[in-house]
Amino acid sequence: MKALPLLPSVALSLAFSLAPAAQAASPPYAVQFAKGASSATLKGAVKGDAFVDYTLRAGAGQTMTVAMTSRRAYFNVLPPGSQDVALYNSSINGNAWSGLLPQAGVYTLRVYLMRSEARRGTVAGYTLTVSIAGAAASHDAKVPGTVFHATGSVPCTMGREALAMCPFGVIRGGPGRAEVRITPPGGLERVLAFSGGQVSAPGASSIKASKPGDEWRIEINDFERYRIPEAVVDGG
Repeated sequence: MKALPLLPSVALSLAFSLAPAAQAASPPYAVQFAKGASSATLKGAVKGDAFVDYTLRAGAGQTMTVAMTSRRAYFNVLPPGSQDVALYNSSINGNAWSGLLPQAGVYTLRVYLMRSEARRGTVAGYTLTVSIAGAAASHDAKVPGTVFHATGSVPCTMGREALAMCPFGVIRGGPGRAEVRITPPGGLERVLAFSGGQVSAPGASSIKASKPGDEWRIEINDFERYRIPEAVVDGG
């Protein structure tokens, strides 16, 4: 998915396909954090149509942060049980990502080259940093067939258009922590991250948020406006 018009391409997708038709360069590497640490830095190289997989276990509602430094390599984040459908695709949205994890299990970080580079037999070095933060959520009930704890619609406005109802899905972490993924008219996606009474929107140049009563009112880039009930964030 691409971001909304006039915005950077930062939207998260629930179903990105792996860019190249590739094969594993080696068995997956299990990521182990040093004692007392919550992050690890991985270095390597990827060549041609081979990819490199790193695996690590995390709980539902924890936050994973991944950042890559490379001139040509990219990474995908694959949820537990997935072989090629990614939660995040850095070749579309950039080589840095942070998000709440929708389910407990083993996640895969897949490093690869785009098809055009793979055909040339390019070798690309990379440095990959991954961290896991926050406590796992005690609840793990999902809307059947989705990664969301709840789905529905929220009021939204784009520019001077009339008020509409935009579909959303929410992934909840601990109390007050959630990612609300909204699909405004046109089928694009906006991610709103709630934590500690604050709201952020990855890639937004400006965001205004207030909470009169039990409803968040959010304006992004002086163009997008959303109303998010507190119950969407915390449940209930």
